[in-house]
Parts: sequence; structure tokens; C-alpha cells
Amino acid sequence: MILVSGKVCFRQADLERVRPAMAAMVNASLAEDGCIDYAYSIDVLDPTIMRIIERWRDRAALAAHFQTPHMAQWLAVLADLDISDRELFMMDGDQLEFGL
Repeated sequence: MILVSGKVCFRQADLERVRPAMAAMVNASLAEDGCIDYAYSIDVLDPTIMRIIERWRDRAALAAHFQTPHMAQWLAVLADLDISDRELFMMDGDQLEFGL
């Protein structure tokens, strides 16, 4: 499994304007083959930070994700924002098994 985690920081005033594009991106991504989980969330302590968490079946599924029309649309939305910071990390991961 491939894990993607990160953040995008933008002006709080842009949040309501960008929220519909965020929802469209999440919904379209969740419908992709190989997408296990895809979520954006606004940080509770700092509403200028959008947290990102994604889980993909494999690198091929993630690579295909970057070629989708909704990714191109999302990148266009991001280009129109005043982004002060952006960082994303990709990791290979296995599911942990523990008794609960």
C-alpha cells in the first residue's frame, strides 16, 4: 500500500471558496481504481492548514491518479490560491495487526 500524507496552507478567507473544489477532488479520487482512502481536513487549531491523507493500492494506481482530469482541475484551483506552504510525503506501508 502507498500512503500519502501532507498539508497545504492557504488564507482562511479562501476556505469557503475552495471547499466545493476540495469535495469534488475527494469524491472523484475515491471513485478511482486503486484508491483505498482519500481525505482532506481542515486543522482544528489552525484553519489555514488543509491536511491530506491518501491510501493507494500501489504506485501504479497513484501514478494513474496524477493523470486524471480531476487532478488537472484541482491543480488549477491550487494555482489560483495564495499558498504559503505545501508539503507531501509518500511512503510504502503495510497494515498493522494488533489485538483490540
